[in-house]
Amino acid sequence: MTNRSCGGFFSQQIQIPMKKLSVNFLVIAAFSLLLLAFVTIKDGGIKGKVSPDSGAVQVVAVAGTDTIKGDLSSGSFTINNVKPGTYTVWVKAKPPYKDKSVENVAVVDSTVTDVGEIKLEQ
Repeated sequence: MTNRSCGGFFSQQIQIPMKKLSVNFLVIAAFSLLLLAFVTIKDGGIKGKVSPDSGAVQVVAVAGTDTIKGDLSSGSFTINNVKPGTYTVWVKAKPPYKDKSVENVAVVDSTVTDVGEIKLEQ
């Protein structure tokens, strides 16, 4: 009978740390998965060309209240660090040209969306 009570005593002593270990493991695993979910979402981008190449002053992407300025060089533009979503690309033109927009530009995780050529009109 002494063996049974000792065995029961020791098994209770061992189960308590095992329960704590299991809870700690679950917390660490859940935190790791949560962190991984945020790390794997990467921003995309938007690119295109404006013609005539000297007709644009600035290119921006707009979604809701977010506005992201693009880099414009010789008529080609890139807008980097764009979160996945649907945007309107606005080209601010120099006179005598008129501003122009392209709606419903979809940006997907880690992908650069090419809107092609945007032709400015006078």
